[in-house]
Amino acid sequence: MRLSESNQKNEETVTQIAENSYQYSSESNANRGFIPVLKNKRFLTLWSGQIFSQLADKIYLVLMIAIVSSQFQAPNQPIGRWVSPIMVAFTIPAVLFGSLAGVYVDRWSKKAVLVISNLLRGILVLLLPPLLWLAQEQNYNLGQLPLGFVLMLGITFLVSTLTQFFAPAEQAVIPLIVKRDHLLAANSLYTTTMMALLIVGFAVGEPLLAVTETLAQHLGLPWQIGKELLVGSAYAIAGILLIALKTEEKQQDLSPESPHVFQDIWDGIKYLGKNSRVRNALVQLVILFSVFAALAVLAVSMADKIPQIEAAQFGILLASAGVGMATSAAILGHGGQKFTHAQLSLVGSFGVAICLVGLSWSTQNLWLALIMTTLLGGFAALVGIPMQTTIQSETPSDMRGKVFGLQNNAVNIALSLPLVLAAEAEARFGLESVFFGLAALALVGGVLTWYISHTGKINLNKVDE
Repeated sequence: MRLSESNQKNEETVTQIAENSYQYSSESNANRGFIPVLKNKRFLTLWSGQIFSQLADKIYLVLMIAIVSSQFQAPNQPIGRWVSPIMVAFTIPAVLFGSLAGVYVDRWSKKAVLVISNLLRGILVLLLPPLLWLAQEQNYNLGQLPLGFVLMLGITFLVSTLTQFFAPAEQAVIPLIVKRDHLLAANSLYTTTMMALLIVGFAVGEPLLAVTETLAQHLGLPWQIGKELLVGSAYAIAGILLIALKTEEKQQDLSPESPHVFQDIWDGIKYLGKNSRVRNALVQLVILFSVFAALAVLAVSMADKIPQIEAAQFGILLASAGVGMATSAAILGHGGQKFTHAQLSLVGSFGVAICLVGLSWSTQNLWLALIMTTLLGGFAALVGIPMQTTIQSETPSDMRGKVFGLQNNAVNIALSLPLVLAAEAEARFGLESVFFGLAALALVGGVLTWYISHTGKINLNKVDE
């Protein structure tokens, strides 16, 4: 009898252990990947705002080109003469105000920055049609430039300046609304969305603007406002959606002192000097963006050498890199928590280096070039997403604006310099040599991250208790 009772108790114990194991496994699976992030209503609010805001960002340049071609470009005149000043007006605020904006983001409500920056950008874009109409009526030139075009440059400068405040505020909000062990999945989802919108924005931007313009004409709206209505409304919708965002910011999360701009920027630089992991993650991101900026220039030369396509079709190569990055980001968000950030970065850096070498041998075969650029985008996500997560998780809340402002500044410079240097380097050393140089740069960054992670004291994947 006792033996029977003992066996029964043993069976009950085994059953209980099995049930507990199954429950733990189910909870563990439920807490991995995108599931907990997509259940986070605050993150969904921020994500929805990101979709409309970034879609407007991507279509904005298409809008500027459409206005130039319809109102300012003369017959048989190269459009580059008009587009280049717009690109300069869009880039200068990133260099001038990137760090400065981060200083103020630490002192202001980040939700307010997100909402106001989007609403103001929407208003500025919607002001363009009446301003251009008034300028056309005046028929006045400033130097050799029409007044309307100068007004376009001014609006572009202001829109870009507001973007410099939006970017660090957005990055600083994510750690406030997402648990630390879910940051990798959140950043993966953000990157997937960003790359998808990059492809969609440039692919459907012109047709969307055309449809909106036609609809506005049927409705009898003044000043041919249809195109601007699409972009301005996207910014405005983003701002309205973000009004519902609950960041639960506390007063102690904000820097209490009035800003001492240069001192605060210097404090951010000193923090990066002390925290080797955050500093190296930033360096990795700068290297990654430099590689992709150079690739944007070199892709034209590659397309020119590939027999199956024309030089003007270089966008096919860049789009395949975007597809690879989005796919890798989705996979990383689902299962990337199993690995340390340093491991992912090392694998990604080696993969980027190998793909760059492969691209140097792909100038005669379209399919090989597409495979290499797709894989390049995939491996790049293994570097960019964990490094961004490292910066978010290890930077104190009162320093995030400064650090993300410096990051925004450094990344924009990293995106600008290769546009100038890559073409010169290709002319001097050849396309293959430049790819080999970029591969070496990516490899050094990955090895450096892995080395610091194994000699430093901070665990990249440490989760708050």
